[in-house]
Amino acid sequence: MVNPENPLIVQSDKTLLLDVHASLAEECRNALIPFAELIRSPEHLHTYQLSPLSLWNAASAGFTWKDAVNVLKKYARYDVPESVAVWIEETSSRFGKLRLVQGPVVTENSIDTEYLFLVTDSPYVHKELMVHPVIKKHLVPYEFTSAGENQKYAEGLTENEKKFCFILPVTDRGTVKQNLLQIGWPVKDEVPLLEGSPLDIVLKEESAAGKKFQVRDYQKKAADALLGSGGPGTGYGTIVLPCGAGKTVVGMEIMSRIKNNTLILTTNISAVHQWINELIDKTNLSPDDIAEYTGENKTIKPVTVATYQILTWRPDKVGPYPHFSLFRQNNWGLVIYDEVHMLPAPVFRVVAELQAVHRVGLTATLVREDGCEGYVFSLVGPKRYDVPWKELEKSDWIAHAECVEVRLDLPEESLLKYSAATQREKFKISSLNPLKYQVVKDLVEKYPEDKILVIGQYLDQLGEIAKLLNAPIITGKTPNGERDTIYADFRSSKIRVLVVSKVANFAIDLPDASLAIQVSGTFGSRQEEAQRLGRILRPKERTSRFFTLITRNTVEEDFGNNRQKFLAEQGYSYRIIRYSDSSDLEQLDEAPLLGWS
Repeated sequence: MVNPENPLIVQSDKTLLLDVHASLAEECRNALIPFAELIRSPEHLHTYQLSPLSLWNAASAGFTWKDAVNVLKKYARYDVPESVAVWIEETSSRFGKLRLVQGPVVTENSIDTEYLFLVTDSPYVHKELMVHPVIKKHLVPYEFTSAGENQKYAEGLTENEKKFCFILPVTDRGTVKQNLLQIGWPVKDEVPLLEGSPLDIVLKEESAAGKKFQVRDYQKKAADALLGSGGPGTGYGTIVLPCGAGKTVVGMEIMSRIKNNTLILTTNISAVHQWINELIDKTNLSPDDIAEYTGENKTIKPVTVATYQILTWRPDKVGPYPHFSLFRQNNWGLVIYDEVHMLPAPVFRVVAELQAVHRVGLTATLVREDGCEGYVFSLVGPKRYDVPWKELEKSDWIAHAECVEVRLDLPEESLLKYSAATQREKFKISSLNPLKYQVVKDLVEKYPEDKILVIGQYLDQLGEIAKLLNAPIITGKTPNGERDTIYADFRSSKIRVLVVSKVANFAIDLPDASLAIQVSGTFGSRQEEAQRLGRILRPKERTSRFFTLITRNTVEEDFGNNRQKFLAEQGYSYRIIRYSDSSDLEQLDEAPLLGWS
């Protein structure tokens, strides 16, 4: 059956093409959000991908395989391939085949050990786990007897689940979930979460500065999606919101509902100070309730804000991580992982152990170049809430933004060196193109009303630009006190131009920044591209501009195309201009081009 008015083309490779010009396109897009991932969104056809992880995320939120198939059938222009419908059913049904439920506490030698049950209705799944070389190390088959103390744990289990049951120590909870996800068996974790020490956290109606403060509707919906009914299987997960959309407020809203001691982990000391300032500004918490746990100050209070760096520090490469003990102190009832896509591998190890408390991951993008999105799913929790960047831009919750790529030639004196270089050296030579200095200077002069961030990868390059512009510079070597002072001067307009290294990629709130110039980046990192654009997306009266300087016909152009991919996925279009001298920038005064030029 063909319905030419419908917007969706479902393909047998499990990609979905959405015709954005069809009348039902907006309605269809909203219906796809729960179970399909947007991977490309240029002008006319947006591409979505069905994957096991996207379907399991949907299933964890109560969205069934029938719901997914019905959406496809409702909006499909042509018949939905039967193979796709069958695959959706079979893949979605794997979620919930394994359930993790409360087990007994066993006392041996005066030591209490808490256990959990991993149960399944399927003898085939049970057999697969029994013979798997990694999984079987953590699981012991268990039989419920007709009598005995442990019979009470059988309540709510089916007869098959009583037969096909494993027992495991509670400390293996996260590791088992992670390993099972890797072999295609996501666990439905229904073990109740522990309550931490109570802490009365209330959001203010007016900030300390006297401004009216109100949690936005989508921020409340994000908290609702995470906390659910409050029963087993809720209270943990990941929330995806664009940079500038107020993820910190979502975290504080969740804190105000759970009302427990809270541990907040973030990317750097500046972000730690921002969290503390926001908590004091917008909640009833006083400075006496909040502590900083960093390389400079190691205090623990009912609300403690720490960096990932301090947690992953150790005196030698093979020794223990001395600050991991922070996770087990102060009876936390909530752990917030800010910029959760940045979770370093050692912290994943602890997160695997820390499964008994409410936990939330906050991020603008779950893209990880190492492909470890599944770790976030199994250890922090599945994606509970996502909202497209362009939807919030349309509602003026984040700034309207224009992306421009400025392409320039490599000077002749660098061409010979470039042609004989290795791939890595070629990237550096093209990234350090000396013509970029003049482009930066021209752009800063062209936009005298904007507050400008110049962002790059190479410190020597950034140092030269800072001298050229007579602007302050922040790198990883900048002392934290000096760093905070410079950020404050930028916010208060004492300075208009700020040069920053990749230390400013994450969790830095510079609300008035309206123009960013990216002079170099980390190879093809889509995640970095999204975060750098995010520095200028705080709502404001003017359109924000994001410039990327690229040396044409070099490997930098190839990597640049990959970085742009994420922004294209979010619906942003790049204007591309060729630069030979400052007169070429006059093209920027023309009406923005639609799509790729």
